[in-house]
Amino acid sequence: MPKLKGVGLGLRRELLAPLLQSGQQSGHGIDFIEVAPENWIPFGGSLRRQFTEIASHYPLICHGLSLSIAGPDPLDLQFLAQLKQFFRQHQVLLYSEHLSYCSGQGHLYDLMPVPFCPQAIDYLVPRIRQVQDVLEQELVLENISYYATPESTMTELEFLTEVLERADCGLLLDVNNIYVNSINHGYDATAFLRALPTKRIRYGHVAGHLQQSSDLLIDTHGSAVNDPVWALLAEAYRCHGVFPTLLERDFNLPPLAELLTELTQIRQLQQENAMTLGAC
Repeated sequence: MPKLKGVGLGLRRELLAPLLQSGQQSGHGIDFIEVAPENWIPFGGSLRRQFTEIASHYPLICHGLSLSIAGPDPLDLQFLAQLKQFFRQHQVLLYSEHLSYCSGQGHLYDLMPVPFCPQAIDYLVPRIRQVQDVLEQELVLENISYYATPESTMTELEFLTEVLERADCGLLLDVNNIYVNSINHGYDATAFLRALPTKRIRYGHVAGHLQQSSDLLIDTHGSAVNDPVWALLAEAYRCHGVFPTLLERDFNLPPLAELLTELTQIRQLQQENAMTLGAC
């Protein structure tokens, strides 16, 4: 199985036809594809055939939407079994999810913030370990964007690093989320980035966001990556060394050529920092 490397793109249904029509074997500078497994497991027919063809040409990773690792309900073992089968069928290299919850006696259709406190860590750690045991692979957790910190007694950084260490899991480093949170909650994005544990980073995300006001950013994934986020990604490479990085774009999708231009910018930053061993 190939090792994850380089630059990746999140697969949306709107991209299936452009990728297939333009000849995906040429690569387009895309080293891997990321999908939400929930968006593909239920489907058959032509949609499944298109997906299978795409997956046969690119290394595939999965970024989940509904694990609800911090949710109040028991973990859905039937869903985990479906994931495990999907991962094996498509030779999925890595599975990541959000350090949040999205259900509680029903689906909430949003990513809810977890209280940054020791009690939440005590609750999360055995659930993360259970997922890893069932799937027989590492769970990689993403630092999420959030707009409130209910009942928190720890900083986001303290909470995140302790969860990663005690659960012995990986980190999906979302650079845009760090920047968004730093503006919304008034902390130093560079200091936060530098304090993250390098050994836990498995890959990264960059994305665009909406500036609602000077002190409120909304994590939309609906626009191009802006200069402060590019600068923070470059700092991440200087600090932690180059890691595989994926461009997220969920809506307002431009032509594929525009997305490829952003992928080229990621690759250029990786090349500029290729000899960096990590300064943090």
